[in-house]
Amino acid sequence: QVQLVESGGGLVQPGGSLRLSCAAPTSIFSDSAMGWYRQAPGEPREFVGRAFTGGSIWYADSVKGRFTISRDNAENTVYLYMNNLKPEDTAVYYCNAQRGAEIYWGQGTQVTVSS
Repeated sequence: QVQLVESGGGLVQPGGSLRLSCAAPTSIFSDSAMGWYRQAPGEPREFVGRAFTGGSIWYADSVKGRFTISRDNAENTVYLYMNNLKPEDTAVYYCNAQRGAEIYWGQGTQVTVSS
């Protein structure tokens, strides 16, 4: 069973920042697109962003300019830097690895933006 290990969630005030981390096995990370999704209560899981092995990065419009994804290939870790957080960013955030038809998910980490 492939394990993606996430960390870094928590409670933050509006306008604050958080960094999420997701570590993957070397055998998966090196040739997988690494992405982030989130799911708010009562809502479907939605795409946040994805970093491809070739270096390109995609972002959802809702987070462009506020969130940044970074891959550390030496540490087999992908980061999600979240700035200027808003209450509507509150959700469980999931790490995702995609390699062809193979898709792996992390366990999720809660991010709550509230004053």
